[in-house]
Amino acid sequence: MDYSDLATKALRTACSLHPAADITVLHVIDFRTSDLGPGGWGETPTTWDDWLADARDHADELLADAQAVAAEYDVDIATDTAVGEDAQTIVGYTEDNDVDLIIMGSHGRSLPARILLGDVSETVVRRAPVPVMVVRGQKHLDA
Repeated sequence: MDYSDLATKALRTACSLHPAADITVLHVIDFRTSDLGPGGWGETPTTWDDWLADARDHADELLADAQAVAAEYDVDIATDTAVGEDAQTIVGYTEDNDVDLIIMGSHGRSLPARILLGDVSETVVRRAPVPVMVVRGQKHLDA
């Protein structure tokens, strides 16, 4: 789960198609998406800790929103947060936990981030040890 509309659509899809399943919503904190970047982490030793604490606070808010979305479907979900590279962490989480299916949005990052960092959903589809359902958005054409 990231902050994109497609991630929310993927959660809605999971809740509507599999309401009785054990659904876990995972958010990956990827340091590569930070404005600070992976190279320096600021001028003080606590910069990384401060950034990570802030990222975890944002993740808690995101996952609380996911809980609210699931509640609209009367579905209870579990939530989890991991730190790492998005696609690799999702695949690793799948391997380390009892996951039968991954449902995710087709993309969440901006175009420049996808070009620089790769498309997470594409990588997960290629590497996941379980089936992956990719939820796409529809383009709305003006008449």
